[in-house]
Amino acid sequence: MPAQPSAVRGTANVVEIERQLSRLAYLAGRARQHERLMHMAGLTLDRAAVAILRGIAESEPLRPGVLAVRLSVEASHVTRQLRQLEAAGHVIRVADPDDRRAQRIQLTDAGLAAVEAIREASRQGLHMVLADWSAEDLERLSGLFRRLVEDFVAHAEDTAPSG
Repeated sequence: MPAQPSAVRGTANVVEIERQLSRLAYLAGRARQHERLMHMAGLTLDRAAVAILRGIAESEPLRPGVLAVRLSVEASHVTRQLRQLEAAGHVIRVADPDDRRAQRIQLTDAGLAAVEAIREASRQGLHMVLADWSAEDLERLSGLFRRLVEDFVAHAEDTAPSG
């Protein structure tokens, strides 16, 4: 385990941040929250399908194995979901320009529309939650959240188990 800076290790603020992040992840990941999001978006996708569509939209087209690594799930889970999303018309397989034997996954127009509907529904939910926040607080939260996520991404490789 890498050494932690003494200013961060065990502080009350870090304990509170971890507690609140855990609580937020729990609340955001609840089935009822997902159902509300799907209702607002006018879609009937399960949580795994939404994660996959969002993952593809972030950097499409990409190989299924790359998507599985980015989502930290087994490739078989992604393959199964991709078959369903393909049958529903949300994704298509395209030739990989770097390797003709491989395929990449790309969103269709319907897939792009679904992702945009999900994002809009999610933004509407955030607007409701943050309606009473000042512009300064929103700007500060946005910057700190971006920094937190970037640091999580930067340190993800450092903390990944080797093997």
